[in-house]
Amino acid sequence: MNTIRYKIRWMFGLLLFASLTGQAQEHEVIKEAEKALQASTNLTWEANKELTSNDFTTAESNYRRAISKSGENTVAPFNLGTAYYNRESYSEAFGRFKQAGEKTVEKPKKHKAFHNMGNVFMKNKEYQKAVEAYKEALRNNPTDEETRYNLALAKKMLEKQQDEQKNDQNQDNKDKQDQEDQKDQNKDQNDEGDQNKENEGEQNEDENKDKGDEGDNGENKPEENTEGDGDKKKEQEKKPNEGDQPEEQKQQPRPNQLSKQQIQNLLEAMQNEEKKVQEKMEAKKVRGKKTKNEKDW
Repeated sequence: MNTIRYKIRWMFGLLLFASLTGQAQEHEVIKEAEKALQASTNLTWEANKELTSNDFTTAESNYRRAISKSGENTVAPFNLGTAYYNRESYSEAFGRFKQAGEKTVEKPKKHKAFHNMGNVFMKNKEYQKAVEAYKEALRNNPTDEETRYNLALAKKMLEKQQDEQKNDQNQDNKDKQDQEDQKDQNKDQNDEGDQNKENEGEQNEDENKDKGDEGDNGENKPEENTEGDGDKKKEQEKKPNEGDQPEEQKQQPRPNQLSKQQIQNLLEAMQNEEKKVQEKMEAKKVRGKKTKNEKDW
């Protein structure tokens, strides 16, 4: 029984020692954290004073040292972000404002951090992100009129930006459609030109074929009958005065005129008739009374 009691007391004492040791360690940790926070705060105060004196390089170094010494110091990153913002180093400023907003649990500090993050987004024309940042700032301080004004401005700028993007997209679509139409038009013109060339080629081929046929029947015909042509030329040389009319047409009389043969025949007929008349008259003289051949005085 005594052994059991001894063991219980031993275990109780061990637990009590461990508890006291833990409390001591926790107290030591808290003490170290407070010490680090105080050192960080002192560095922040020094940085603020150097920044006021326009010594940005030294101030930036002390702000960084302050941030590294204590994560609970949210003033140091916020003030460093403000310094970057005033020097228009917006990317570095945004990182420090975001760091301050995530670490702090105090709503007023969160409000300021998200308000300034919204300002950075406005500078970068990221209006949608600015709207969200200002809304988060107002959740932590709904009464701040400056944040409310910035939120309204961000919404207006976002609407304008969206309209411009829509117009740009429509213009891009129009330009793309115009390019497609131009390509189609050029293609149609090329096809039409090719068709015209093809038609011209066929037409030239037909014309050449027609000329070839004419050559076979006309001047381009091979000289196969040159001997006959020579005979015709000799015959024309023999009859230079007869012209090109056919022989039978030359012997035909002109209209309303007698031919030489008809005139000759007519004259002979008239002579025969006259001869017959003379013969009749001579016959009558023989049968009748003789007359004197001399004149009657």
